Amino acid sequence: MTAQKVVGDQALPDSGVALPRRPRAVRRLARGVPSLVIVAALLAGWQIYAVTGNLGTDVLPSPAKVASEGWAHRAELWDNTLPTLRATFAGFALSLVVGFALSVLIDASAVARRALLPLLVVTQTLPLIAIAPLVVLWFGFALLPKVLIVALVTFFPITVGLVEGYAATDRDSEVLLRTMGAGRWRIFRTLRVPTALPFFFAGLRIAITYAVVAAIFAEYAGATSGLGIYMQNAKNSFRTDLVLATVAVSSALTLVLFGLTYVVERLVTPWVHLARRQGRAS
Repeated sequence: MTAQKVVGDQALPDSGVALPRRPRAVRRLARGVPSLVIVAALLAGWQIYAVTGNLGTDVLPSPAKVASEGWAHRAELWDNTLPTLRATFAGFALSLVVGFALSVLIDASAVARRALLPLLVVTQTLPLIAIAPLVVLWFGFALLPKVLIVALVTFFPITVGLVEGYAATDRDSEVLLRTMGAGRWRIFRTLRVPTALPFFFAGLRIAITYAVVAAIFAEYAGATSGLGIYMQNAKNSFRTDLVLATVAVSSALTLVLFGLTYVVERLVTPWVHLARRQGRAS
């Protein structure tokens, strides 16, 4: 029997020749086109309103002015970006260590789960605008308070993601490993952790979007350098263009870090990426 393809309401003979697919780079670019169109439309509307409106360039500078002033002050922006990146990376590293340790403890003990999970939720209800100045007051204006604030903001989604990932482990696979003589640590290392990795990276992406903002907010509360201090000084000098240029830099940093999570995920969990590709192909 000749294979057939259905097009609309008609069945057409299948020639057996696969239709050519667009290159992967082209497909990825096509997926990003809608977002680029929206961003371009927003920038165009902003440019038109800034030029034709009556707010003045000091109040609402155009995107072109923000870009030109940001480029003119690129050395200052870069010098203040480095302290923010140091606080972000250090705080996020601490968040990873704390989040993993807490997830292991919660997974190992039901008592710890009942005791710690409500406390973890409480930490996320603390108003950062009140906590950040106190942390700076207690630990000074050096790097430590900013690291602590970034960790406080970002460790929760990492911890919850890992805990939910451990819980998603296949029970039959655990039983099989136990019958083969595997101990609790070996099961955790070879089965529960790999199962939890996709959940971990989902939480990681949520956390990374808050990391740069948390570092900047900590600098607002008290610091000697950084994007938060630079933004505050620009605001006090009525340089709205430099404030918006700093916002653009922080957004770019967040997007880059967000994108890096996908790169790391593909390197660490290649089987997940392969399964997703096979699912889309089917």
